[in-house]
Amino acid sequence: MKKRIISIFLAVFMAFGVSVTAFAAVSGQTLDTAVEQSAKYMYTTVKEPQVGSIGGEWAVLSLARSGYSVPDSYYQAYYNRVVSYVKECKGVLDNKKYTEYSRVIVALASIGKDARDVGGYDLTLPLGDYEKTIWQGMNGPIWALIALDSRDYPMPVNSGAKTQATRQMYIDRILDCRLSDGGWSLFGGTASATAADSVSDPDITGMVLQALAKYQDQPAVAKAVSEALDCMSKYQEADGGYSSWNTGNSESVVQMIVALCELGISLDDPRFVKNGSTMLDNLMSFRTSDGGFYHVIGGADGNNQMSAEQGLYGLVAAKRLKDGKNSLYRMSDARTVPDAPASSGGEGLPGKNKDVKKQSITAPGTDFDDVKNHANREAIIALAARGIINGRGNGKFDPNADMTRAEFAAITVRALGLTPKANGKFKDVAASAWYAAYIGTANIYGIVNGVSSDKFNPSGTITRQEAATMVARAAALCGMDTAYSTGATRDVLSQFGDYVTAASWAAPSLAFCYDKGILDDSAMNIVPKEQIKRCEIAQMLYNLLYKAQLI
Repeated sequence: MKKRIISIFLAVFMAFGVSVTAFAAVSGQTLDTAVEQSAKYMYTTVKEPQVGSIGGEWAVLSLARSGYSVPDSYYQAYYNRVVSYVKECKGVLDNKKYTEYSRVIVALASIGKDARDVGGYDLTLPLGDYEKTIWQGMNGPIWALIALDSRDYPMPVNSGAKTQATRQMYIDRILDCRLSDGGWSLFGGTASATAADSVSDPDITGMVLQALAKYQDQPAVAKAVSEALDCMSKYQEADGGYSSWNTGNSESVVQMIVALCELGISLDDPRFVKNGSTMLDNLMSFRTSDGGFYHVIGGADGNNQMSAEQGLYGLVAAKRLKDGKNSLYRMSDARTVPDAPASSGGEGLPGKNKDVKKQSITAPGTDFDDVKNHANREAIIALAARGIINGRGNGKFDPNADMTRAEFAAITVRALGLTPKANGKFKDVAASAWYAAYIGTANIYGIVNGVSSDKFNPSGTITRQEAATMVARAAALCGMDTAYSTGATRDVLSQFGDYVTAASWAAPSLAFCYDKGILDDSAMNIVPKEQIKRCEIAQMLYNLLYKAQLI
């Protein structure tokens, strides 16, 4: 539970710290080169940052504070998406997880934007509600302080709060929850604490130190910081890193690296060098050749985007410490990005069917336990927030499960904003079935056909080539040109080793989907007859809506 909450809401604050001495031991690389490489990786990977804990705020923050050459248009487009998102949510990013507000506030501070007026909404206002902010355990007060201090915002007066918050209340809450060993855990010291919360966690302790760094003029804070550093020195492992839930990982060491940078402590401080290894040496063992980061050493989980964003965040923190610049969170020197005209996206293409409508956010903050590190997470969350796609109960999305034909019809009709209406065409689609109206509408608009003249097979699954064909039909309704000649189809698909195995009726649609970025063309093969997964369909529909200017 602890690790899940940290990963989903904060997925960003960590990384790869550095002292010049320590870094010299890392294959002769320099810190500046490492920042350049990882920033390039981030800029080319997160091409269109959205509101979200992965592929969003932390990528923006890291790049904006890195000094890497990124055009203003990149940040302007992000800001316009934030404004659109906030307006769709009517200023409510989440009813419970107030770190959603903190995360956006910090990212906006890094590009010189005032979080008190985002599309007419004050995103700092929720942080004036003490009870609601601390609901998330330590995460709430930690990130409320970091967010409000990022631009020295005044504490917002929240007239709807049961208890009006102050900075000192958040500081005192953090101090009151300190554990006997000198550090902190997510729910330690609260009524929600479990046995696992009795021992300090390096992730949470690191974040606490980051939040308290500006308040060391208070004797109680200075004492707590000193004792927490002693605690984390004791818990540091022989390889210079840290473990959480009995697993050494990049996020844990990263939090402590960023903490030392915020405190202005050298990363080769003797307290944090074990057997000649610094935290930086340990973190570099998670780094990939292209500038990304693994979650665990050896990359058993693959190149992890969350870890990559945290890794860059930490690299930048270390570089700023080395260069004598303001720390990451002290943003009086933040980049200033001028405003740009609001994007015309979100209204649809000129040639779209008049019945196709943009779907607004109706359930902001919707999330699922089993997609926290998933490559398609942002697409899944974006669709879920708009009521387009649902989970399968108990907080699960089941991303790798197959998708039925009935489910596909439903989410496509919802994605396009079409009005569900049964047509009674198929004998195996009962009028009382939940999916009857969706199948009827998808059939009426030519998105789906039956497996025969009078049967639909609603429980049947969908192959990749079938999904591409149906999505291409939906794209045509959105005003996109989906017509591909034989030559154009061959030119697009010939890059795949198995393109000749695709059915002739599906090939043009596959070409369209790959050419327009609706399907990911980085794979070696199409595998056209393989059952497509729920996560893949979510990504396809999200990509379609984005290309069609409907999201």
